[in-house]
Amino acid sequence: MTRLASRLLALPLALAAATAAATEFRSTSEAVVLYDAPSIKGKPLFVLGRDYPLEVIVNVEGWVKVRDAGGTVAWVERKSLADRRTLVVRTPVAEIFASPEASATVVFKAEQNVLLELMDAGQAPSVPGWARVRHRDGQTGFVRIGQVWGL
Repeated sequence: MTRLASRLLALPLALAAATAAATEFRSTSEAVVLYDAPSIKGKPLFVLGRDYPLEVIVNVEGWVKVRDAGGTVAWVERKSLADRRTLVVRTPVAEIFASPEASATVVFKAEQNVLLELMDAGQAPSVPGWARVRHRDGQTGFVRIGQVWGL
C-alpha cells in the first residue's frame, strides 16, 4: 500500500474520532415538542419532559437537530434547551456509589429512565468510566458511565 493510500484510509478514522470527542449534550429546560423539521409548522413527533438529555447534532437558525436516548432524531427550538446536563439511566437498575470504585458503599439505586443531574459538567471525569451525579432528592454519588446515557 502506498503512503498516500494509507493516509487516505486513516482520514475517516481521524474524522470519526474528532467527531466523537466533540459530542455535545444539552437538556430540555421545560417540556418541549420535538418536530420532524426545523419549524413549528413541521409535524410534531412527541413531547419530552423537563431535564431530558439530548445529543446535539446541528444548530440551524434558532433550531437544533437532536438525538434522544432511543436514537430518534428530531428538531427542537434552541430556546428550549438548557446548559444544565442530565443523564438518563439505561439499565434496569443503576447503582450509585459513594466513590468511583465498585467496592464503595452503594448510596442509592436508580431505576431505568430515571434522570440524574451530571455534576462537574464540562470537566473531564476525575476517574475514567465513572460520572458524578445527583438525584432530584439531593443524594449524590458516582455511576458507571455504561449504565447511563447523555455523556
